[in-house]
Amino acid sequence: RTTCRPGSPSCPPSPPPTPALSPLPASPRRTALCGCTAPCAGSPACRTASGDSTWRSLCSACRPSPQGSAQGPSPATPRLPRPSGSPAPSAEGALWEHSRGPERWTVHPLMEQLKAEARAAGLWNLWMPSDTAELLRRPPLSLGGDLLGAGLTNLEYSHLSRVMGACAWASEVFNCSAPDTGNMETLARYGTDEQRRKWLVPLLEGEIRSCFAMTEPGVASSDATNIESSIVRDGGSYVLNGSKWWASGAMDPRCRLAIFMGKTDPLAPAHAQQTMAVVPLPCDGVEIIRPLTVFGYDDAPHGHAEIRFHDVRIPVDNILLGEGRGFEIAQGRLGPGRLHHCMRCIGMGERALQAVARRAARRTMFGKPLAEHGAFAAALAKCWVELDGARLLVQSAAHELDEMGNKQARGAIAAAKVAAPAAALSALDLAIQGHGAAGVSDGMPLSYLWAMARTLRIADGPD
Repeated sequence: RTTCRPGSPSCPPSPPPTPALSPLPASPRRTALCGCTAPCAGSPACRTASGDSTWRSLCSACRPSPQGSAQGPSPATPRLPRPSGSPAPSAEGALWEHSRGPERWTVHPLMEQLKAEARAAGLWNLWMPSDTAELLRRPPLSLGGDLLGAGLTNLEYSHLSRVMGACAWASEVFNCSAPDTGNMETLARYGTDEQRRKWLVPLLEGEIRSCFAMTEPGVASSDATNIESSIVRDGGSYVLNGSKWWASGAMDPRCRLAIFMGKTDPLAPAHAQQTMAVVPLPCDGVEIIRPLTVFGYDDAPHGHAEIRFHDVRIPVDNILLGEGRGFEIAQGRLGPGRLHHCMRCIGMGERALQAVARRAARRTMFGKPLAEHGAFAAALAKCWVELDGARLLVQSAAHELDEMGNKQARGAIAAAKVAAPAAALSALDLAIQGHGAAGVSDGMPLSYLWAMARTLRIADGPD
């Protein structure tokens, strides 16, 4: 944040402070809705330009350049690099339109371009914690470079995941999207060297996608011991049978593997019955029954599928960790993934509050801006308090995960998983209401973000 030079043409004097907006009128500095803290903050000229999606950016009147004009941010402002020639709003709009068009089950070339630019900028596999990277540095795989991310802790990555959450497609740009991150973590921690070479490396390269086939239509799958699909040994193979649904990513044309969970021994103790196996795709006996929709959205080209596995035969070598270890793997992969979802929820909520705050500053009703109506200001403040509290809860859980491991942090992770989607939903609901009829239209991302946040009250473990 920078201050503009008082008295300059681009920095007009502030109007008299309005008590409803400025509880401390004697203060020499106020904070505008755009995040600017300059003396002119809050003046009519001090507002973020319409369509500017850079959160907490300085407004156009307060954005000095090295030449002293308001042309861009100061070179000293810390900021992640943005892919050249691909402004975020334009990219998001193009991908959104593609996802609703007749070619929506294909991959937009812009996505591959953005991925290449992100990787060139060193923003690749940022999700990977340093201990997982250390496993993959060891022989015989001996991986290195950007495949192993930036060596971030879960807490450090939580800040980046929060930024990515504001845009539905951002995580894929940095090879940080679910369920691939969970599947990569599973293969890295529990896979054999051959399994890592065959499936993990292409996932780390961003060349293929994957899905996770656990949830079943006939049982309450939040309790993994209810899983009814079977994995039966037959000589040098295993035979898989069962019905799965909500296999996210299965509709993607780049999906080349599914991690399948089923029972190998129904008579074993409850938590030793399940096994996980890698199923290469396409594969004989694997049938996509239908794509599923989330509140009417099919999430193309990623998609969610109902799948039937009928006498699917895979090599013995495709079993992960060993028979009866599936529940153990499931618990190991869910912790970080839940936190990633939680931080993305915070990003969704922050985008919603930024959008409705900008609108409230410029939409007049009953003689004054919406922002000056006490009921709206109180609702906005309440949402911000809830959202920021959820953010701190998630970051505390990430710190516990780093310091004490998945098992010890599971209580904190569970609490964060309850709080973050709920806070995001409150913020999104206020933003939709504050935008009126525009809020429920497909011309804005609010309804889609709401659908994503509401789904996360169920996905990866329900409230």
